[in-house]
This record gives sequence, C-alpha cells and structure tokens, in this order.
Amino acid sequence: MKTFTGIREVFKIFQNKESYFIDITRQQSNMLIFNQIILICGFAFLYGMVMGSYHSFLQSVVTGLKVILLFLSTVIICFPSFFIIQQVLGSKMSFRQMIVIVLSGVVLTATIALSFAPIVIVFQVTGGNYHFLQLLHVAIFVFAGIFGMQLMVEALKYACENKSIYPQTGVTVFRIWIIILAFVGIQLAWNLRPFLCEKQEEFTLFRKYEGNFYTAIVYSVEQIVSEKKQEKPETVKAPAGSSADTTGRSSSGADKILNQIGK
Repeated sequence: MKTFTGIREVFKIFQNKESYFIDITRQQSNMLIFNQIILICGFAFLYGMVMGSYHSFLQSVVTGLKVILLFLSTVIICFPSFFIIQQVLGSKMSFRQMIVIVLSGVVLTATIALSFAPIVIVFQVTGGNYHFLQLLHVAIFVFAGIFGMQLMVEALKYACENKSIYPQTGVTVFRIWIIILAFVGIQLAWNLRPFLCEKQEEFTLFRKYEGNFYTAIVYSVEQIVSEKKQEKPETVKAPAGSSADTTGRSSSGADKILNQIGK
C-alpha cells in the first residue's frame, strides 16, 4: 500500500503541477526521489525490452538494461554542472529539490516513451523495416524528451515567479543546459549501441564501427528512400529476324537477361 501511495505521489505532478511544486519546496523527501528512480528504471527497462524484441529475447533484456543506463547516466553526468551553475547564479533551491525537479522530467520522458510501446509492437509484428524502426524510436525519444524538458522549465519558472527562490537568469541558463543534456544523451546512446539489431545479425553487446549518430540517421533515411525507388526490370523486345521462344521473347533477349542477373 505504501509503495502504491509513493508511486501516486510521483505522478501527482502530472495532475496538479502548482500544488506539487509547492510541496517539493516545503519538504525534501528521500522516498520521493527513490520512487522516481524506481519508475524511471522500470519504464525504461520495459520500453527497452520492446525495442530489443525485434531481434531476440537476449537482445531485448540487454536493450532494457542499456536504456536504464542511458537515462541515469545522462542525469548523473550533467546534474553537477547544473547544480553548481544555479548556486553561482544565486538559487536558493536545495540539492534535493533540484534532483526532484530533474527526475520529474525524466519520469515524464520515460512514461511517454513507454506509452508508445504498443505502436512499436504493431510495426514490428506487421513486418516493420529495420531502418524505419530506427527512425521511429528516435522520434519517440525526441517527442518524449521535449515534454520532459518542458516540465523541468515550468517547475523552475514557478519557483522563480511564485516562490522567489530561483533567479530569472537561471531559467535562461537552464534552457542551454537542456541542449547540453540532449547532446550528452545522444553521445551516450551512440556509445551504448546497438539497441536495435537486424534479425539476421548475430547478437553483439557493443558495436565497434566508426561514425556518429547523425550519419546513422541520414543513412537510415537513405535506405528507406532507396527501397521505394527500386528500378523495375525492363522488358526485352525480340529484335527483327531473331527466333522467339514460346513466351514471345527472343532467345538473344533471354541471354541478355540471364547475363544481367548473373552480374
């Protein structure tokens, strides 16, 4: 019962943001932070399993763990710079209060991403293309991330305007920090790949080929476009005076087709 109450407390921010922000400025609950981390790990793992299930069960479990690592590592790496800069700017928010706000955004990101899992499953079951699924997952993470970052900004704006414990300059700086957070997350995701493997590939824990995230996205788009623009085989007309087979095509034309197939 206590666990359910703690989880409901985490989701209270989605129902009434203002009262939630008032509560977190009054009390600094370690249990709230713990519940946030549990939800992030649970939702990230479930979405990762759906992502990796395109290849195999082993890939599904490994991808679930990688998505957890991606979410938590991004926050751990970027949070110290955020906290120190805000303190320099004159913020009166405590360490725990800032953690609650940042983790609230990550919880919302993981929740929205998981809500798209049924859509991902439909595309996988109906023969989804590998490169299309890659772009779909990227779009889901971007979409979910936008809402998560927006929630953090709204929390800081409320603390600035209504509680007078956060400097106005800090909100502007925080928007820059969000961009840094996004780039760090992208770089970590690239280093932790593969999250999604083609069905004919063998299982690999990490890939070693060079490149970057952006060239991979461009390559996936090119692959999808090229599949739609496949050239149709041209029909070969029988030249005048040549002997035609029973299908109406000349034997010389058939030889040309066979030679083209063999190349």
